[in-house]
Amino acid sequence: MIGAGQGGLSAAYHLVRMGFRPYDEVVVLDRNPAPGGAWQHRWDSLTMHDVHGIANLPGVPVPPSVGAEQANTFVPAYFADYERRFELPVVRPVSVESVRRIDGGFLVRTPTGTYETAALVNATGTWDRPFIPWYPGMETFRGRQLHTAGYRGPAELAGQHVLVVGGGASAVQLLAEVSAVATTTWVTRRVPEWRTGEDFTPEYGRQVVARVEERVRAGLPPRSVVSVTGLHLRPQEQPAADRGVYTRHPMFSRITPTGVEWSDGRVLEVDTILWATGFRADLAHLAPLHLREASGGIRMNGTATAAGPRIHLVGYGPSASTIGANRAGFTAARSLRDLLRAKTSRSAHDQGQEICA
Repeated sequence: MIGAGQGGLSAAYHLVRMGFRPYDEVVVLDRNPAPGGAWQHRWDSLTMHDVHGIANLPGVPVPPSVGAEQANTFVPAYFADYERRFELPVVRPVSVESVRRIDGGFLVRTPTGTYETAALVNATGTWDRPFIPWYPGMETFRGRQLHTAGYRGPAELAGQHVLVVGGGASAVQLLAEVSAVATTTWVTRRVPEWRTGEDFTPEYGRQVVARVEERVRAGLPPRSVVSVTGLHLRPQEQPAADRGVYTRHPMFSRITPTGVEWSDGRVLEVDTILWATGFRADLAHLAPLHLREASGGIRMNGTATAAGPRIHLVGYGPSASTIGANRAGFTAARSLRDLLRAKTSRSAHDQGQEICA
């Protein structure tokens, strides 16, 4: 397994519970120096009051929170306790360079050696692949360009004019806190769609997941959840809305040394461009497996790739959320148990042996 975030820990837990021996039959390679997945890298101003909800890992609920705790310490502490409690076979820090097919399975190459495995669960998420779209003149900008992956809090932007680019939930949240200490302007490619009057019920959630899953079954690149659900203002963001912070402007056409320019000639001088433009799936190490379709996506059957039932992607497409990754971890573990144990049973039967399943 690759990655020890929400999905990776869930899959490891279920595989061990299903009888796979830790370290002998299940190993989780994690590039981070400590438990916590991407949560340990989030900005300091993100509190448990701000996060959209952390799904319980299987077997242990999320500890009670008063809301003021920093998410980048609270969640990693929960993950660390979880790893210790169930003695999960996580090896870190190990960065996977490539995965290739070999007879009988896969060869996983790392800077410190190689691993041979009969099956693969990839749960590397997206945090290490921040996406910044290219615009003419980017290299001429004399101010600061910052992606949310490198954002540490509003204090570093105090007194500036900050251009926030992006139409997702992160942009909405960052606009609220940055606008309290700086002047902000918001630009998006599409007109934001706000979700009003509809609770995010379990049934609605299933509908959202189904729409995202349609794309990955067809081999298309997954869309963001917000593109399906629309944006939602939380109570802590209402004061920013009352100040007019969420007045949206269309996307600029080029970047200048001092700011941005629109196609109609309008210009705006800014100190920092904050790219809240999301992330892409961190799958470069899987390139030798040739999983991508011509469309750029990976065709999926549940958590398994259409290229083979022994390659599972947890946290990709419809499982790219804490709840989705949690469920996907169980799905991948159950699928691999059935596949690998069935093969063992057939092999023993062919040799006239008896085994207990």
